[in-house]
Amino acid sequence: MSTDNSSQQAQQKVNDFLRLLPLTIEIAGLHRTEPGKNLNEDQMGVRVNQLKHAYKLARQLILEVASK
Repeated sequence: MSTDNSSQQAQQKVNDFLRLLPLTIEIAGLHRTEPGKNLNEDQMGVRVNQLKHAYKLARQLILEVASK
């Protein structure tokens, strides 16, 4: 029973993230890479960190808007 509940919670978190992804990308200010240009590991790490921080801000914004 708890496995099913945690699975549903995990799925809900994924859905929440995906719904906020367009806003998250805008807040992060990420640009698309040029076709055929590969990012190195450090560049990908920087982008991941930008997305993490931007997601936190996007989530805070949604919570603030919803509470007003």
